[in-house]
Amino acid sequence: MPAVRTLALMLRSSEVFETSLVTTLFTRTLGKTSGLAKGARRAKSPMQGGLDLLGLSDIVLLHKASEGLDLVTEAVPVERFESLRRDLAAYFAGCYIAELLADLTDFHDPHPRLFDAAVVTLRSLGDEATRARRVLRFELACLRELGFGLELERCAHCGRDVDTAMPAGGLEIDADMVAFGPGTGGLLCGECRVGQPGVFELRRGALAGLRSLAAPGPSWRVLDATPGAIQPLRDALDAVVAHALGHQARLARRLGV
Repeated sequence: MPAVRTLALMLRSSEVFETSLVTTLFTRTLGKTSGLAKGARRAKSPMQGGLDLLGLSDIVLLHKASEGLDLVTEAVPVERFESLRRDLAAYFAGCYIAELLADLTDFHDPHPRLFDAAVVTLRSLGDEATRARRVLRFELACLRELGFGLELERCAHCGRDVDTAMPAGGLEIDADMVAFGPGTGGLLCGECRVGQPGVFELRRGALAGLRSLAAPGPSWRVLDATPGAIQPLRDALDAVVAHALGHQARLARRLGV
């Protein structure tokens, strides 16, 4: 078994035997992995503090090529994201990010850019003014990286410009609204929306917000962050994440807006 040294985020753990832990880690080098940390719960364990929930650590794994548990042999804390330990809203947001990483990613499938985005987001959750937008921005980056990216410019089915004024059948709808399909990849034109399950109407202002959050650069920082403006974005991404997971994210309802 080769030894691999990598940065890791602790997503979940469970106690086994008298002194050990089984951990779910999201690592920069190996992606998600499960590891057995023998003796990690001993009072004088050299891994003490290195396997704290939502902590960033420098770890050494004996990596198995099979489906068995990797063996965690070293774990040194690097960053604890202190705001998650003093602010309950930040903590729940951090746990939600951990849920996405644990449940959307596959074992031993590295995504270093997603790892870096998670670290930056966890580091910034103490800022109440930007927290909701940072979580939304991370979700969009996570979905894009894992193959669930949203089409926010053209129809996700046919690629045409979205025409919301005259859908198939001649039924008029509010020109300020666009059709959004969580399970169909994003925007839908009038023809392609017909018969699609789960499609709902999204205001163009909310669509502009999603575009800004998905784009590189700082434009997301000037978005309206009031609850009334953020809630439609939250609802849209809740629906997309639920489709990707196959169920509602457990911690989504804990997120403040």
